[in-house]
Amino acid sequence: MGYADCGTYGALDAVCEELGLRRLPGLHCYDLYDGEETLAARLEAEPGTYLLTDFLVRSFERTVVRELGLDRWPELRDDYFAHYTRVVWLAQEPDPELRTLAQQAADRLGLPLTVVTTGTRRLETALEDLLR
Repeated sequence: MGYADCGTYGALDAVCEELGLRRLPGLHCYDLYDGEETLAARLEAEPGTYLLTDFLVRSFERTVVRELGLDRWPELRDDYFAHYTRVVWLAQEPDPELRTLAQQAADRLGLPLTVVTTGTRRLETALEDLLR
């Protein structure tokens, strides 16, 4: 099993150290798909970028819409996402169904969608490195 720092901004490192575990590299899972430098440049070029992975595309209604209460209070969308300018889907395994779901997620946020096919090569390499 591999652990990535998906939003703990280093807090996971203390837990991994305590348990004697190594985690996947990067500040968050997005680095594993897009590459740290590429992602940093992408966010620097357009800071108002909302990122999606295949997991987030599949689970958008549950992990974003319901968790933020947008299903009950849709007017909160503008409060939450007023400063975002686009959605970037870091597509690991794009297919027509996921493309449709990604577009629906972007539409739900009222933002244009950009699709970046990343594949899983970086993740696979990072997992191989952990196993060595």
